[in-house]
Amino acid sequence: MLRSRPPYPAEYRAELVRMVREEGRTPTELAREFEPSAQSITNWVAQAEIYAGAP
Repeated sequence: MLRSRPPYPAEYRAELVRMVREEGRTPTELAREFEPSAQSITNWVAQAEIYAGAP
């Protein structure tokens, strides 16, 4: 059976997004250092950009 884990806290996701945006770190680099996959981090960055553009 496939196990799922609880979602990462919003603050945790926001910190990883900040590292990508402000520190220029790559999702792949962060995935090696932290637990989420590079694809998850990429998705969070894309979603944050959508939210930033929302009125």
